[in-house]
Amino acid sequence: MASAPPAAPPAFQDLRFDAGRPCLDLLATSHPVERLDGVQRLRDWLAGAGLVPAGTPLPGADPSCLAAVRELRGHIAQLVRAELLGRRADPALARVNALAAAAPPAPRAVRLADGTLTRALHGVPGRPALLAAVARDAVDLLTDPVARSLLRQCEGDNCTIVYLDTSRGRRRRWCSSEVCGNRERVARHRRRAALERA
Repeated sequence: MASAPPAAPPAFQDLRFDAGRPCLDLLATSHPVERLDGVQRLRDWLAGAGLVPAGTPLPGADPSCLAAVRELRGHIAQLVRAELLGRRADPALARVNALAAAAPPAPRAVRLADGTLTRALHGVPGRPALLAAVARDAVDLLTDPVARSLLRQCEGDNCTIVYLDTSRGRRRRWCSSEVCGNRERVARHRRRAALERA
């Protein structure tokens, strides 16, 4: 009997929301392992990305929606990578545009018992609305010349994450200073220590 593969380290199981846009955060869900590995993870991601308020009932986020979001992720990845390389990805563009045509979840303000306002949705969003929210974010990003000019590929070894560089001076090199940046600093320290020992 074959042994089960080792569990992914906890840091790789966590969802990340540091790429600067929901559509780019979606791309990060496939690196370095699949993070949208179930319907509950999809629901967590939708709330974490700010596309729906936390606690929103999401009956439309079912296994078929999970498959559709992963497919959309692939199309967005093709578009973003093509943009970074100055190429075209017209089939992916057509699919993203088609998904963006649906109405996204409509927000509304709701007054809480203490008098403050909180965000809620008009009705329960179905699969087309959830996909439209992500697809529209990708369309907004790729059609905004300023935002598009801030797209960067992480310089970390084997990291495929793309992010918006909104740092002062536009000098951000890694998707996350705590993840890829820390790996680079550790590798640099080890190289210096090896040179000193030699």
